Amino acid sequence: MMNSHFRPMIARLSAAAAAAAAAVALLAAPAGAVAQELKIGYVNSDRMLRDAAPAKAAQAKLETEFGRREKELNDAAALIAQHCPDSIVVLGGDCLVSLAPFAHLLNKYGDKLGVLWVDSHPDVQTAKQYPNAHAHVLGALIGTGDEELVAHVATRLNPSKIMIAGIHAPLAYEADYLARHNIATIAPEHVKNGGKEVMAWIERENIEYLAIHIDLDVLDPSLFRSVLFARPGRGEHDFGDVAEGKLTIEDVLNLIAQATSKAKPVGLTIAEHLPWD
Repeated sequence: MMNSHFRPMIARLSAAAAAAAAAVALLAAPAGAVAQELKIGYVNSDRMLRDAAPAKAAQAKLETEFGRREKELNDAAALIAQHCPDSIVVLGGDCLVSLAPFAHLLNKYGDKLGVLWVDSHPDVQTAKQYPNAHAHVLGALIGTGDEELVAHVATRLNPSKIMIAGIHAPLAYEADYLARHNIATIAPEHVKNGGKEVMAWIERENIEYLAIHIDLDVLDPSLFRSVLFARPGRGEHDFGDVAEGKLTIEDVLNLIAQATSKAKPVGLTIAEHLPWD
């Protein structure tokens, strides 16, 4: 089923397109004709959305993509349930690949599980802010955002059990979300200086087990080239000026070594590998 957030967005775009077309026609008409022939009517954007061929094609494409995503999530959950592992490692894919494995680990370990999210971004957006679900997954684990994703999480993740490492310059929505849910974060410079905040978080929250999510875009793209932000020929503002990674591989490895000396690792995701070179 198509995500309900997209229907009003497409409707608004259709209405805007109709209004623009009317304005162009008005400007192109002779002045006398405008005075004599001008008529104002109601544009039924719902009908336009329903009947227009491009809108139908766009809706069909979205429904296909959501259907494929739902099947992949269901297949992953079924495979995990079949084996019921105590620990899971996932390599490759975008950040959404952490949803099913981490949901399973939450069922198994409950509040003894902490999630160390090593990422330049918090991944707590919804389709209202950004359409791609890879930016929604941590929010879904908490129980917020897209209903289709949240439905895959039986045991919700307590925000106090989250530490986001390497994050900086969050978007306004993200910063507000983190503040409202009181989610702990550690900036790149503090990771580089030893990451003591992570050790304190593990102790404070009585975390016995760790699920570690590593989005490779936490790495400095000038040093590690197999990430989105290192795309060849990219322009300075091609990615909307969102935060780009500032850590080195050594920074991340040191952080993980310290964290796993305090709590047992039971989950690991390494996501967003894009080998341009």
